Amino acid sequence: MKTAVGSDGTPIAYEVTGHRDGPPLLLLQGLGVDHRGWALQRFPFGRRYRCLAVDNRGVGASADAPHPFSLEQMADDAIAVLDAEGVATAHVLGASMGGVLAQILAVRHPERVRSLVLACTACRHHDWRRELFGEWAADVQVHGMGALGGEEGLRWLIGPRLHRRLGVWLNLMARLLLQADPQNFAAQIHAILDASDELRFELAGVRVAALVITGSQDLLTPLGDAEELAELLVHARLVEVRGAGHALMAEQPNAFNRAVFAFLSEIDAARAAA
Repeated sequence: MKTAVGSDGTPIAYEVTGHRDGPPLLLLQGLGVDHRGWALQRFPFGRRYRCLAVDNRGVGASADAPHPFSLEQMADDAIAVLDAEGVATAHVLGASMGGVLAQILAVRHPERVRSLVLACTACRHHDWRRELFGEWAADVQVHGMGALGGEEGLRWLIGPRLHRRLGVWLNLMARLLLQADPQNFAAQIHAILDASDELRFELAGVRVAALVITGSQDLLTPLGDAEELAELLVHARLVEVRGAGHALMAEQPNAFNRAVFAFLSEIDAARAAA
């Protein structure tokens, strides 16, 4: 792991893997998950890309970040990682909360973004999701992360088909989430809930190409959220991965990786031709 320094002096950990001279690909994970959430993308993407996987504030080796923190700070942390690596522009792949961070980067720092991949994410709050997140924050602070490990918690995060099979990748994603620190997890939730919905009104000004990708069985950020993003972003396309829930990059890694790789390859080819 390597370390960048946030604007407030907080150390921000990140992992660099893949092709040393390849196009840079910034990887931003979601709520409660560190860089290991990209385990099934690390090697496939690394054959062509220089992958920079960030531990957001509150997880992994960035778990000691002081509270409270905001999504804007986390987006600035991603810029600090790019700066630490001497990267002027990068493809940005964000999942769930990381997808919101990617949107913030595209709006606030457009000169640093080559393309966007927005996975299992949204551009605004819904009342039901606000209520759910508030319950999660309260539950884990009282009962620990095990409060999310039951049937009710997992159904929001794992597609029903994988949930029934109880396969190895369910164990991977559940294990990463359940290893999170409850107070840090709650702090990330509060950062999400404190974020303004006004970001979506600025997405029409984003001019880079975007891939919006979602799972057909995603309950936490359902298809309607992905459709709204694809409509707001001028140069966006929408891909639905059949049979995948919220953790689609782990549930259907082959389909996810193919779609993302094809999109990035197209962007790189157009950039080379230009």
